[in-house]
Amino acid sequence: MEEVEIGRISHYFSKIQVGVARITGDRLRVGDIVHIKGRSSDFFQKIESMQIEHLPVEEAGAGEEVAFKVDLPVRENDVIFRVPG
Repeated sequence: MEEVEIGRISHYFSKIQVGVARITGDRLRVGDIVHIKGRSSDFFQKIESMQIEHLPVEEAGAGEEVAFKVDLPVRENDVIFRVPG
């Protein structure tokens, strides 16, 4: 199975290392392993927690904007892929 695009980074808060993503594909869930790839980004990480409008959520679907802690800096329009597990 190959990686599936599920969204794109729409904003990055560098001081708190939080990325905001607009989900455009299938659902993103806490515990998923994602691959974030862009011009200067290319890393894998596990989604430990997510928030929508400052409230914790376990999953986010297409059309929602979700915030989560990132291990490394990301940029607007970086693509988020879910890694099959």
